Amino acid sequence: MNLNETWNSFLDLLSNEESITYVYKATITGIPFLYITTNHSVSKGTIEESIKLLAAKVMRGKRLQMEYSFVRSDDTLLVYRVRFLVPQEKMFCCGNLCPDCIRFRN
Repeated sequence: MNLNETWNSFLDLLSNEESITYVYKATITGIPFLYITTNHSVSKGTIEESIKLLAAKVMRGKRLQMEYSFVRSDDTLLVYRVRFLVPQEKMFCCGNLCPDCIRFRN
Protein backbone atom coordinates (compact mmCIF):
# COMPACT_ATOMS: atom_id res chain seq x y z
CA MET A 1 0.00 0.00 0.00
CA ASN A 2 1.54 3.27 -1.12
CA LEU A 3 0.25 6.40 0.62
CA ASN A 4 1.78 8.66 -2.02
CA GLU A 5 -0.36 7.03 -4.71
CA THR A 6 -3.42 7.41 -2.50
CA TRP A 7 -2.66 11.09 -1.93
CA ASN A 8 -2.05 11.70 -5.64
CA SER A 9 -5.34 10.05 -6.59
CA PHE A 10 -7.16 12.01 -3.89
CA LEU A 11 -5.69 15.34 -5.02
CA ASP A 12 -6.51 14.55 -8.67
CA LEU A 13 -10.13 13.83 -7.80
CA LEU A 14 -10.40 16.98 -5.69
CA SER A 15 -8.91 19.17 -8.41
CA ASN A 16 -11.56 17.88 -10.85
CA GLU A 17 -14.43 19.00 -8.61
CA GLU A 18 -16.45 21.91 -10.04
CA SER A 19 -16.61 23.73 -6.71
CA ILE A 20 -12.82 23.69 -6.22
CA THR A 21 -10.59 26.02 -8.22
CA TYR A 22 -7.23 24.97 -6.73
CA VAL A 23 -6.03 22.37 -4.24
CA TYR A 24 -2.63 21.40 -2.88
CA LYS A 25 -1.10 19.47 -0.02
CA ALA A 26 1.62 20.82 2.25
CA THR A 27 3.33 18.75 4.92
CA ILE A 28 4.35 20.86 7.90
CA THR A 29 6.26 19.15 10.74
CA GLY A 30 5.12 15.78 9.43
CA ILE A 31 1.42 16.70 9.40
CA PRO A 32 -0.33 16.93 6.00
CA PHE A 33 -2.50 19.99 5.40
CA LEU A 34 -4.90 20.40 2.50
CA TYR A 35 -5.28 23.92 1.07
CA ILE A 36 -8.45 24.29 -0.97
CA THR A 37 -9.43 27.40 -2.92
CA THR A 38 -13.13 27.41 -3.79
CA ASN A 39 -15.64 29.39 -5.78
CA HIS A 40 -17.32 32.19 -3.81
CA SER A 41 -20.72 30.49 -3.77
CA VAL A 42 -19.55 27.18 -2.25
CA SER A 43 -20.20 26.37 1.41
CA LYS A 44 -17.76 24.70 3.78
CA GLY A 45 -20.23 21.81 4.18
CA THR A 46 -20.16 21.11 0.44
CA ILE A 47 -16.37 20.94 0.45
CA GLU A 48 -16.32 18.63 3.47
CA GLU A 49 -18.83 16.34 1.79
CA SER A 50 -16.57 16.21 -1.28
CA ILE A 51 -13.55 15.42 0.90
CA LYS A 52 -15.38 12.49 2.54
CA LEU A 53 -16.79 11.07 -0.70
CA LEU A 54 -13.57 11.32 -2.69
CA ALA A 55 -11.47 9.94 0.18
CA ALA A 56 -13.83 6.96 0.30
CA LYS A 57 -13.23 6.40 -3.43
CA VAL A 58 -9.44 6.33 -3.12
CA MET A 59 -9.54 4.16 0.04
CA ARG A 60 -11.79 1.53 -1.51
CA GLY A 61 -10.13 -1.88 -1.32
CA LYS A 62 -7.34 -0.65 0.96
CA ARG A 63 -6.87 -0.89 4.72
CA LEU A 64 -7.03 2.84 5.27
CA GLN A 65 -9.01 5.30 7.32
CA MET A 66 -9.22 9.03 6.71
CA GLU A 67 -9.15 11.59 9.47
CA TYR A 68 -9.72 15.27 8.77
CA SER A 69 -10.33 18.43 10.76
CA PHE A 70 -10.99 22.00 9.76
CA VAL A 71 -8.13 24.36 10.61
CA ARG A 72 -8.97 27.81 9.24
CA SER A 73 -10.45 29.79 6.39
CA ASP A 74 -9.65 33.04 4.65
CA ASP A 75 -12.14 34.32 2.05
CA THR A 76 -12.19 31.43 -0.49
CA LEU A 77 -9.32 29.45 1.05
CA LEU A 78 -10.10 26.53 3.36
CA VAL A 79 -7.38 24.65 5.25
CA TYR A 80 -7.87 21.12 6.57
CA ARG A 81 -5.62 18.70 8.40
CA VAL A 82 -6.09 15.43 6.51
CA ARG A 83 -4.44 12.10 7.25
CA PHE A 84 -4.79 8.65 5.78
CA LEU A 85 -4.15 6.13 8.55
CA VAL A 86 -3.50 2.41 8.55
CA PRO A 87 -5.42 0.95 11.50
CA GLN A 88 -3.42 -0.93 14.13
CA GLU A 89 -0.10 -0.07 12.54
CA LYS A 90 2.71 1.85 14.21
CA MET A 91 3.12 5.46 13.09
CA PHE A 92 6.34 6.32 14.97
CA CYS A 93 9.39 4.75 16.61
CA CYS A 94 8.99 4.32 20.38
CA GLY A 95 12.66 3.42 20.92
CA ASN A 96 12.00 -0.08 22.32
CA LEU A 97 13.65 -1.91 19.39
CA CYS A 98 10.36 -3.53 18.30
CA PRO A 99 10.63 -6.08 15.44
CA ASP A 100 7.89 -4.23 13.49
CA CYS A 101 9.47 -0.78 13.94
CA ILE A 102 8.76 1.76 11.21
CA ARG A 103 12.51 2.32 10.88
CA PHE A 104 12.77 -1.10 9.19
CA ARG A 105 10.27 -0.29 6.41
CA ASN A 106 11.43 0.46 2.88
